[in-house]
Amino acid sequence: MSADEERDGVRLTNLDQPLFEGADATKRDLVDYLDAVAGYLVPQLEGRPLSVKRVLRGQKPFMQKNTPKYTPSWVRTVAVWAETSQREVSYALCDDRRTLLWFANQRAVEYHPPLVRAETWDRPTDLVIDIDPPGSEAFGDAVAAAHLVRRAMDDSGLRGAVKTSGAKGVHVFVPLDGAARVEDVAAATRALAVRAERLDPDLVTTAFIREDRGGKVFLDSTRAGGATVIAAYSPRIRPGAPVSFPVAWDDLDRVAPSDFTIRTAPALLAGRDVWTDLLPEPQPVPADLVEQGHTIPIARVQAMHEGKRRARARRDA
Repeated sequence: MSADEERDGVRLTNLDQPLFEGADATKRDLVDYLDAVAGYLVPQLEGRPLSVKRVLRGQKPFMQKNTPKYTPSWVRTVAVWAETSQREVSYALCDDRRTLLWFANQRAVEYHPPLVRAETWDRPTDLVIDIDPPGSEAFGDAVAAAHLVRRAMDDSGLRGAVKTSGAKGVHVFVPLDGAARVEDVAAATRALAVRAERLDPDLVTTAFIREDRGGKVFLDSTRAGGATVIAAYSPRIRPGAPVSFPVAWDDLDRVAPSDFTIRTAPALLAGRDVWTDLLPEPQPVPADLVEQGHTIPIARVQAMHEGKRRARARRDA
């Protein structure tokens, strides 16, 4: 079998090279996997300014936002002003199989779309709680935390779906009807996390500063608006090449992140888009969540001020 081939007009090269250390997979395995799930992955990426994580031979993995100069003319792009770097970034829009295959040939392993579409940057499509356990051995705690979030959602009149992150945690997604602005969705996310924390403060925390978490599961409520979240079915640059995979709530206690890899996931899908099947219909953001959330400090801002305060205290000491 040749190490080079062509699919959908995309020349694929060096397919027999190892993908990355510990992947137990080749570049061909990545291409074959992404091609197999393209019909399910592309709809999540379509129309969203895409960040990808690439891994080149002999280099550390890196996140790519700006499209390189050699990007083909048929790859759609959108220009977005980046406030932090004070420059315009040309993001790719992965709107079709051909673009996904091109990314695969660039050794783009991870796919991180934002929670907004390019044409409606101020209207998030989803509310997300990113559940981050203190270590890779604590996935069971992440699952328990996810059930707390589900209880808080039930109490708030929301319905959501859950998937493994492909790393050590899980993501809870609540599809939205697109009526709420970014700042209100961000507020509702903070309020939902706080409500879940109150159900079992010995297990979970909303403390943004790592040293304040006390070994608890972190409910990250900062994924709002332009923030990115790994897409369902996206591989991860981790040992064994796991993927972020949808799981029914009733099955969450019976799975492990390592169950879902680029080798096992296609057979588990059995020709259907499990993520779409599990996601509830888009819904409005409850007004009481928004109202409560606007009384809760923004985690990153609060952490920044607290970090400066602690630094001053250390200097004074």
